[in-house]
Amino acid sequence: MLLGLFSELDTPGGVQRAGRHVAAVMSEFAASHGMECRLLSLNDSPELHRMTVGTREFVFTGSARSKARFSATAARAARRRAKVVVAGHPFLAPVAQGAKFFGRRAKSIVWTHGLEVWEPLSILRRRALRSADLIIAPTRDTANQVAGQQDVPRERIRVLPWALDPQFETLLKAKPAPALPANFPTGRVILTVGRWCADERYKGMDTLVTALPRLLTEWPDVQLVAVGDGDDQGWLEQIADGRGVLRHVHFLSGLTYPEIAACYQACEIFALPSRGEGFGLVYLEAMACGKPVIGGAHGGAPEVVDDGKTGYLVPHGDAGQLATSLETLLTDPELGREMGAHGRERVEREFRFNVFAKSLKKILRDLCES
Repeated sequence: MLLGLFSELDTPGGVQRAGRHVAAVMSEFAASHGMECRLLSLNDSPELHRMTVGTREFVFTGSARSKARFSATAARAARRRAKVVVAGHPFLAPVAQGAKFFGRRAKSIVWTHGLEVWEPLSILRRRALRSADLIIAPTRDTANQVAGQQDVPRERIRVLPWALDPQFETLLKAKPAPALPANFPTGRVILTVGRWCADERYKGMDTLVTALPRLLTEWPDVQLVAVGDGDDQGWLEQIADGRGVLRHVHFLSGLTYPEIAACYQACEIFALPSRGEGFGLVYLEAMACGKPVIGGAHGGAPEVVDDGKTGYLVPHGDAGQLATSLETLLTDPELGREMGAHGRERVEREFRFNVFAKSLKKILRDLCES
């Protein structure tokens, strides 16, 4: 039996999407090896959920945010001869450690993402993380942070990059193409996608707004489109209003995945000058659409965005350098198309879902056989 533990799966977000990828591959691996696969979510509602990633279907149950119920269910499941316990987030490492104990001979994997391991975890979580048989990180930068900040032996850390979601690939090939939201603006669009929350200001949306006035002096039809939800929209609108660019900043929330894909396809440039991305699935989505990408020169972004070839990397908070990078792409659209083409080729070569699935299945097989 395989046991998967996740914070939540049935909500938007990069970590949640990555968790769905892991869950789908675990379920497929178990089915092909005559094993049971039990998938548990801490925060989702308690009924049985059924989801798909591409053609791969999986089911899971939630615990309605009850840590006691989640831990007890994990322990009961592990007793049923669990071979491998997978924790989809380092905060769940203690639960995985307990499940591993009840599973007696079970092996354990803990998945890390980025920002959450860039500073020392609590003693309980750090000890649980160190007890895992294998820790997976999406980039070398995050792997180094796990080794340095959490004092984990480097030989027990494996780098496995995230992949482009199969559903997104399907949307890009759809005929007719997905329709844009009704309020998507005309003009030369710079797109950013994320969650605009007060505790996630590291994503750099305020820096994009600050850079906008300099661009508008040369290109008055430039529009900044921010796709995503959050409690920080009012604060960002105040910044835009103070800079005199409010009518050029458009917040689009509550969009469907097809509508988001359409926004990527319609924009000219994608930008998320963040300092806190452990990987950045949004960069992959923009690259898959053939768009030049501007990311932050921090964290895992430099391992996804090839500076000067698929886009540009800029220091977080540096509105001047961000504006210069945007000006370069606005001045030379052909350069942007070339960078976009390089980005699309890189996604095809390195970040396809089948590549991710093959690598994860090998990890699971090795642990099961050991």
